[in-house]
Amino acid sequence: MASLRAQLSQQFIASPATNVLPEAIRLMVTAHWQQFVDNNSSFTFPASLFPDQSDQLSPELMDQLIHCWAGSDFAAQQCIRHPQWLSSMLENHDQLPGLAQTHPQRLHKALAAVANEQDLIKALRCYRNREMLRIIWLDLNRRVSMPQTTADMSALADACIDSTLNWLYQDCCQTMGTPYGTNNPGEEPVPQNMVVLGMGKLGARDLNLSSDIDLIFTYPCQGETRGSKKVITNQEFFIRLGQRLIRVLDCQNADGFVFRVDMRLRPYGSSGALAMSFAAMEQYYQDQGRDWERYAMLKARVAAGDIPAGQLLLSQLRPFVYRRYIDFGSISALREMKQLIRREVKRKGMQGNIKLGPGGIREIEFTIQSFQLIHGGRDRALQERNLLRVLSTLQGKHYFSPDEANELKAAYIFLRNLEHALQAIADRQTQDLPKSPETQARVAFSMGQQDWPELLGILEKHRQNVTAHFDAVIADPETTNDADQWEALWLGQLSEEEEQQLMDREGFKEVDASWQRLVSLRDGKAITRVRRQSRDRLDKFVPLLLRVAANATEPDTFLLRILPLIEAVLRRTAYLVLLIENPGALEHLGKLCIASPWIAEQIARFPALLDEFLNLGDLYNPPEKEALADELRQQLAHIPQDDLENQMEVLRHYKMAHVLRVTAAQVSGTLPLMKESDYLTWIAEVILDAVLAIAWRNLVKKYGMPGDAEGNLCDPGFIIVGYGKLGGIELGPGSDLDLVFIHNGGTNKATNGPRAIDSTTFYTRLGQRIIHILTTQTASGILYDADMRLRPSGSKGLLVNSFTYFAKYQKEEAWTWEHQALVRARVISGDPSLAQKFARLRSTILSQQRDIKKLRSDVVAMRQKMREHLKSTSSVNRGDVFHLKHDPGGIVDIEFLMQFAVLRYSSEYPALLKWTDNVRISEALELAGLLKHDDAHQLREAYKTFRFSIHQKALQNESPEVENSYGNCLRQAVMTIWANCMK
Repeated sequence: MASLRAQLSQQFIASPATNVLPEAIRLMVTAHWQQFVDNNSSFTFPASLFPDQSDQLSPELMDQLIHCWAGSDFAAQQCIRHPQWLSSMLENHDQLPGLAQTHPQRLHKALAAVANEQDLIKALRCYRNREMLRIIWLDLNRRVSMPQTTADMSALADACIDSTLNWLYQDCCQTMGTPYGTNNPGEEPVPQNMVVLGMGKLGARDLNLSSDIDLIFTYPCQGETRGSKKVITNQEFFIRLGQRLIRVLDCQNADGFVFRVDMRLRPYGSSGALAMSFAAMEQYYQDQGRDWERYAMLKARVAAGDIPAGQLLLSQLRPFVYRRYIDFGSISALREMKQLIRREVKRKGMQGNIKLGPGGIREIEFTIQSFQLIHGGRDRALQERNLLRVLSTLQGKHYFSPDEANELKAAYIFLRNLEHALQAIADRQTQDLPKSPETQARVAFSMGQQDWPELLGILEKHRQNVTAHFDAVIADPETTNDADQWEALWLGQLSEEEEQQLMDREGFKEVDASWQRLVSLRDGKAITRVRRQSRDRLDKFVPLLLRVAANATEPDTFLLRILPLIEAVLRRTAYLVLLIENPGALEHLGKLCIASPWIAEQIARFPALLDEFLNLGDLYNPPEKEALADELRQQLAHIPQDDLENQMEVLRHYKMAHVLRVTAAQVSGTLPLMKESDYLTWIAEVILDAVLAIAWRNLVKKYGMPGDAEGNLCDPGFIIVGYGKLGGIELGPGSDLDLVFIHNGGTNKATNGPRAIDSTTFYTRLGQRIIHILTTQTASGILYDADMRLRPSGSKGLLVNSFTYFAKYQKEEAWTWEHQALVRARVISGDPSLAQKFARLRSTILSQQRDIKKLRSDVVAMRQKMREHLKSTSSVNRGDVFHLKHDPGGIVDIEFLMQFAVLRYSSEYPALLKWTDNVRISEALELAGLLKHDDAHQLREAYKTFRFSIHQKALQNESPEVENSYGNCLRQAVMTIWANCMK
């Protein structure tokens, strides 16, 4: 073997990887090899490492060995002390990355023979050092990514904590008895185990190569031990268990340590009890939890012990970490934390620290996590521990542009890789840049740079990018010179005459009305009852509001429509902080409120909609249907499936937010009428899909799945059919939904659950549940008004009908006006196969041969009946105004013309059955030669013009009436076409 070792030494020295090393590093690595040879003279590498009797390692393995030892003295020393570890790694080099997934199994095997605590201490260090060698080898050779390295380290820590805890728990139970307890009086106490919460980078599964582990010890409930002569409290038991756990992991001996343990993040810090019950934890965070502890709890994770109990605790603590609504109230605390970070950065010696120094890792973490604290309560997709995944989510939600996100991601990966290069050298926790030229050369080599100056250049660029983003987040509010005069007005420091003169001078036109309205708020009783913090926020916000309003196109309208919002949030003034922190958002809010009182009222009723003004690009650009569906799916995915109340709240906020975005785009002139209706219809379709899925899961869980006539299970065997504006893809702001429910269940067929019911009853309850979700009044209002009167037999008919009955009714009993309604019917959601059956039935019904005279007579009679019915309840036929929808020449006339044409001609022209909207039906009629080009064009122009006016009126909270002269030419054209077709 001596000649083989000499051959390997010659290969090591002559390797290209050795020769490209800087001289100082080459000599050091060569010395490591010589020490390896000298200390392991009797060691023999397995023959499998030398294929074809070459007496040489593959160049790839030799290159990896040199790279590892060049970057880590710790790794070299482990190889020298344990040559079998190096041999095993070389022999199994392809399997090394996959071992990250098997820590629990391999560590369990390594601890199988442990008989006492000293054996445990030794076995753990042996396992840890071997795994550290593997992880450093993979990291320095870039065989895995930085996130894979940190995940591997975190899995190693989890396994070490959990295995140690399990061993020590059994040992403690033998000497001190087993802890028992229960939170429910009257129930028999059960054994208790400890829960170890991993905080910081361990909690995020983002542990670095030589990191402390931040832990918190807790246990489910108070009680006492059983099975020992001396009874002690559960807290005393778990404190002693925790002390032993820390000692076993943290103590330093000849084999080193496992992990350094930091317990300072526990309640009350270093002065607090080492272990606390769940109840004590909850009470602490509820009564005394501070903002920095919320920040720390973002990454909390159950790392070991009683996992289910720990997850329950974290769910109970979630309201402390993530406020239910957007938490702009935390901005001042975040700003203070940011100032603290800045002050620490300026401390002597921080410039060279890549974690705490300028543009360092901590600034990246703060930049990203501040968005989690503010928005994570409502947007559960942000309740994520891993930093890079949060960053990706923030980019997807447009909090960061792609360029900004890429800069932060690149900087974070570079800094973490640099951190690992620094720590790998001696397995020492450090983030300080080295001063020794030799160490600088080693770090530069490990990072793949030619030399230290090149590395510093790249580092400086990343730091500059990070600092720019750090400075931008939670920026200090802007102040202006004219703020003082508005503040003086709001604080009552001016005379009435001076206040009105100021408003007149600054551009208010209806000074008396605006001043009176403002003073009624300032001097009213409601404002005297608000908390000090709320009053402070008002005193900051109202002067800003007055300044922005004075610069608006209509200052008085701006002010008068925003003041109700202030009154609505007097007890929840955190909403105003959003506008204080984002003056640009306030300007856009004012523009929309000037344009539409409907928007102003919506925001006053539901202030949570203010969140939409944080991403002004998104506000005026509603997403396409696929993106709409994906967003709702993500929002609902974070809510337990049995939590109907929260599901309903998410659905309502989702609808309001997206309707706001559509109307904002419409009033700003960036969204055409047809697109507006498309978006509003898509929102309803996506919501109905979700509502059906929620109701279906709820009923199936209760009763099992229903069956069809052949005994097959239905999944779901149910469709929601949209009629009217929903069916015609023509929804407007505030439209209700005309719905019909149809099922394919078998008669007298029972569901397959433990509480079986008849399938017909099941589907009736499914329909009732859907209506309940849509129409129940919650804190956020209703989702949609649902009109079910177009179902067979109207209000007297069944809520949900079988397809068989629906088909029979349409063929044998339906009135002509019901077939007219069917023209605009289409399946919105549900079973695809049943939807196809409905489409075929619709085509069959609409294309049947009809008596033209009777058809015309029925349509005209129904039109006249509608007018007669509306005479007593509206301005129809008043003469002094034109009702855009119901008066002659209006919307309904055009709809009836399209429906009449489809019923008359579709037996000969099946293409007329393709569309459910009036515009494309008119195009199909024109294409078939059934409608003259000029007539078709006039009908479309009239329809789009009148619909646009109706939408505009809705946004102004006005009825759909205009001056009698409005659109006279278009109305005359519609009436002429009506006369030609119907008389």
